[in-house]
Formats: sequence, C-alpha cells, structure tokens
Amino acid sequence: MIAEVIPGAYDAEGTKVFRPFERRKGIHPTFPMGRYISQPLAVHCDSIEDVVRFLHGCKGISDKEQFGKDDYWQPPEQFEKTRKGDCDDFALWTWRQLSAMGYHARFVGGRMGRYGRGHAWVEFFRDGRTYIVEPQLSFLGLHMPRLSTLRYHPRISVACDGEKLSYYEHADRRTLPSFIYLVGLLPEYLWIWGTFWLLKIHKIPRLIWYLLTQFLKGFRWTGKAGRP
Repeated sequence: MIAEVIPGAYDAEGTKVFRPFERRKGIHPTFPMGRYISQPLAVHCDSIEDVVRFLHGCKGISDKEQFGKDDYWQPPEQFEKTRKGDCDDFALWTWRQLSAMGYHARFVGGRMGRYGRGHAWVEFFRDGRTYIVEPQLSFLGLHMPRLSTLRYHPRISVACDGEKLSYYEHADRRTLPSFIYLVGLLPEYLWIWGTFWLLKIHKIPRLIWYLLTQFLKGFRWTGKAGRP
C-alpha cells in the first residue's frame, strides 16, 4: 500500500497554482474541495496500520454502479458509512486520516498504468523522502514494491495545513532511473507479490469453483448450448 518514490522518476513537489479544478479542461471534484475537509469523521485512526485495516474492509466499485453517474467524489464521512467507492473515494478518506495523524500529505489526481487511465492516490513527505499511498492495494498490507511507483503520473495535488488548501500542478516524468538501479529493486517486487500470491494460492480452487457455478447459473442444460 505504501512505497517510497524512486528519486527522479516522479514530480512529487509540483508547482503551486491557484484552484486548478476551476479550469475548463481537467479534473473536477463533485463538490468544492473545502467540502471534503470540513466535515468531522466518525472513524479515527491512530496509525497507518489502522488505515490499512479499515480500507481492507472496503469494496472497490464504480461510480456508475454505486451512484448511476460517470463520476462522483464521495465526501470522506459518506465513504466510511458505505465502505465502498472508487479510487478518489478511497484516496480522499485516506488523505483525511493521514493529515489528522500529522503527516504532510496530499490528495493526488493523475494517470496510472500502462494506458494512462485516470486515477487518484495519496502522497506524503517524511525525512526528505516522498511516499505514494495506494489505498486500493490495502490487501497487500503495509508495503507495496517501489517499482510499482513508476506506474504513477501525478497531474494535480491538494494539501491542507488544517485550515487552508493549497493546490499544485505536476510535470510528467521525462527520464527513468538507470537499468541497474531498477534491476536492484526487482527482488523486492518479486518478494512482495510472490508472498501475497503464496498466501492466496489455497483460494484459487474456490475461486475457480465460484466462477464456474456463476457461469452455470445462466446456462440451461439441454444437451445443446444456446437452446432454451
């Protein structure tokens, strides 16, 4: 869920700007950003481990399925009641919790993955280093591989000092770390994901059986597929 950003591969600080959400083209929250920090939360976390435990009980679901809308940013106090949402809902709630614990944290919107799909996550700064927090990977536990941070391309971010919001725009990555450096991070990547799948391998037969039964529920057996 948390990984240190590879130096030089991610514009963490960005450039301070004035209300980027008000621009015609770009990312637009459902409510003014102040709405997402003004309401009290019922869930109070004392550590990042508490955050991971709460998120592990939440379900990822699209806005279309949950609200019938293409995009809807749930306020954090609503998300902790529904315990389901998409990336921006997970990230807004996590940002609120980390900020309340005293972390210098930001809500970040940008692109993620090979095809650059829109995504939201959290970053925080500590001891001169930057860390990405991926709330939707809480099932991995506290850590995710540093190599995974190469998939994240920040576009905008929002910080709060307790009262005032600050907005930032970020440049895209122009260079990659050296090949030797990246190869050195491969064992960590394989260890984290390998451990995860090793712990989950006993569930694979159950998953196959579940998918098979779901398929057969919609199939009337007559000896010939496709006939009623």
